[in-house]
Amino acid sequence: MPQATAPHTAPFQARRARLLASMQAAGGGVAIIPTAPERIRNRDTHHGYRFDSYFYYLTAFREPEAVLVLVAGDAPKSILFCRSKDPEREIWDGRRYGPEAAREVFGFDEAYPVSELDEKLAQLLANQPTIFHSVGYEPDWDRRVADALNRVRAQARNGHQSPARIHDVRSLIDEMRLVKDESEIATLRRAAAISATAHQRAMRMARHGAWEHELEAELLHEFRRHGSQAPAYGSIVASGPNACVLHYVDNDRQMQGGELILIDAGCELDGYASDITRSFPVDGRFSGPQKAIYELVLAAQAAAIDKVRPGLDWNAAHDAATRVLAQGFVDLGLLQGSLDAVLEAGSYRQFYMHRTGHWLGLDVHDAGDYRVGGEWRLLVPGNVLTVEPGCYIRPDDKVPEAFWNIGVRIEDNVLVTPEGNDILTIATPKAIADIEAVMKDAPHAAA
Repeated sequence: MPQATAPHTAPFQARRARLLASMQAAGGGVAIIPTAPERIRNRDTHHGYRFDSYFYYLTAFREPEAVLVLVAGDAPKSILFCRSKDPEREIWDGRRYGPEAAREVFGFDEAYPVSELDEKLAQLLANQPTIFHSVGYEPDWDRRVADALNRVRAQARNGHQSPARIHDVRSLIDEMRLVKDESEIATLRRAAAISATAHQRAMRMARHGAWEHELEAELLHEFRRHGSQAPAYGSIVASGPNACVLHYVDNDRQMQGGELILIDAGCELDGYASDITRSFPVDGRFSGPQKAIYELVLAAQAAAIDKVRPGLDWNAAHDAATRVLAQGFVDLGLLQGSLDAVLEAGSYRQFYMHRTGHWLGLDVHDAGDYRVGGEWRLLVPGNVLTVEPGCYIRPDDKVPEAFWNIGVRIEDNVLVTPEGNDILTIATPKAIADIEAVMKDAPHAAA
């Protein structure tokens, strides 16, 4: 595995210090945070390696077989356990930092070979009140932590006390991850910019007779060309009836003129995700029914984005989008009754069945609770979320045929600022005139 250039590590050291302070406030103890294991794809071939988000958030370290241990107390310290230098393996898999270089480059207080973890973990846990660990996140690690705890308990007659409590460390880290720092926001902006160019490229390449996977290839080309390491998730390229399947990923249908195509795709850059959805006509011009549904979803998104600002709760955007969509369904004759009746009955869910957004960051569905104490969380500056209302109309005897198989979702990534919000993905065309302008020179007539 090639060794990537080490990032600027000051933000990661600051996060470790914050977590140590939170641990101390909770009574002190030891946190154990492993990175993700390597996974076999088939036979002796591995999936491309991707580090664990919690681990990376605190370390910036990208190699597998690594564990962060934080000790809170009178002398707080951060310890990295990682692979030793191995000239033979490095010929095959790429350079390794090794403990000594990793300690210096990434700013740890101590670093040791990962082969010494089990022995040292029992020593570190002795006489500590609490283990901070992601309980249930990785069963193998649950067993490994339990084994270390039992080794400490076995030393009771020697005067060693074992931790009496286990605290889920994610509850502390999640609160930190919900508010992005300057370095995270800068990376999210770059990821959004790369993905915006990819969506524009896909719009220009759409045409009658092309295959969905051809547009997926254009997205991947643009992601990698601009330095993204991977897609943030499986790209959705859904034409015609496929646009009404929320998580469609086959991308194997031939597109037809007169249809809409829905693309939900974003790149991952240095661990951080972008997540953009755009819907547009294969042949570059919206038909009447397509335009009506598209403008309705666009209006719902505008209403939702207006509710993304400090002091408003998480659900305000969803409520705003739902009201606009429900009224639109009535106005277009897709549903019968008053707005209040449609909302109360939930009949709008025939065409809009998902939430309006999610947290965004190191994970495309990022860490953090949406409710606190039974109430929707209030937004604060530094939160980053998606805003993505949609409308999906499947064939139905009660629905005018002109609307059948129209699927529209419009999704942007939004940063909460002290003044309101900042749409990170604003460079991705979404007004009808802008989409049609991007597509006007595309080879739509090609078969």
